[in-house]
Amino acid sequence: MTGYIIRRIGQSVVVLLLVTMVMFLMFHMLPGNPARAELGVKAQPAAVAAFDKLNGFDRPVWYQFWIYLDHLAHGNLGFSYLQNASVAQLFLQRFPKSVLLLSLATLVAITVAVPLGVLQAVRRNKIDDYVLTGTSFVLYSFPTFWLGIILIEIFAISLHVLPPSAPSGTSLGAILSDWQGLVLPVATLALVSIASYSRYMRSAMIDSLAQDYIRTARAKGLSERLVLLRHALRNSLIPMATLIGLSVPGVLGGAVITEDVFNYPGVGLLFIQSATSEDFSVLLGLTLVAAVGVIVGNLVADIGYAVLDPRIRY
Repeated sequence: MTGYIIRRIGQSVVVLLLVTMVMFLMFHMLPGNPARAELGVKAQPAAVAAFDKLNGFDRPVWYQFWIYLDHLAHGNLGFSYLQNASVAQLFLQRFPKSVLLLSLATLVAITVAVPLGVLQAVRRNKIDDYVLTGTSFVLYSFPTFWLGIILIEIFAISLHVLPPSAPSGTSLGAILSDWQGLVLPVATLALVSIASYSRYMRSAMIDSLAQDYIRTARAKGLSERLVLLRHALRNSLIPMATLIGLSVPGVLGGAVITEDVFNYPGVGLLFIQSATSEDFSVLLGLTLVAAVGVIVGNLVADIGYAVLDPRIRY
């Protein structure tokens, strides 16, 4: 196990380095100039040249990338000339709010999806299984932005039971105090995840119920409830650990759209605003952080899978 973890961490570092290189080159090829963003579009060429020389933008790309890696090694994600603040500072201001939104959505999705998947497996090929399966397919096919708009239309505009925008407080306490504003953003992210998780949970439960140890448990006289909860459910939850880790990219992407739709002051909204204003330093830093999150999510999922299932030997 220790050797596997060390190998996976080494692979993650290599992947992160390659991702950083690709992202740096892609952002470097985009039109625009940090000097123009800082000094204005009417800045004189001499002022632009002086700015580029001061910040190293006149150096070759490979040298700029080396300097960028050196800054990353010291915890420096870059500097936003438009907002006059470091990328790390902007990120830390928004990150706890995004973590709150993602955590609530994931918790709701797992809490709802696991019982739904078990119910679908137990009621396989019955009318309720068909209804839940069809609903899952419909929800899974919804674009996140469209689902958010539909929820706003129904619950905020038509029924007037929930606010159309998310809380805009500067602290987590202020956001949690306005819990009504969190309902629609959390529901938007959770509904799509519920559709995905419940389908995988249904398949895992059906596979577990067909195993020999389930027939043995029933032959011993155990009640159906104990067979489902103690034997089938435990083994069916193992693939969910991998699924949750692998779903991190989709959840992060959905969070960016959801925060923009509901004007939620998280990292996703900061990313959209930076893209609109062509603040490439912030875009590069946030994309790198998202890449780290995806890599760490996959690493934790692999390790969790090995820990949960002692039969696995990598």
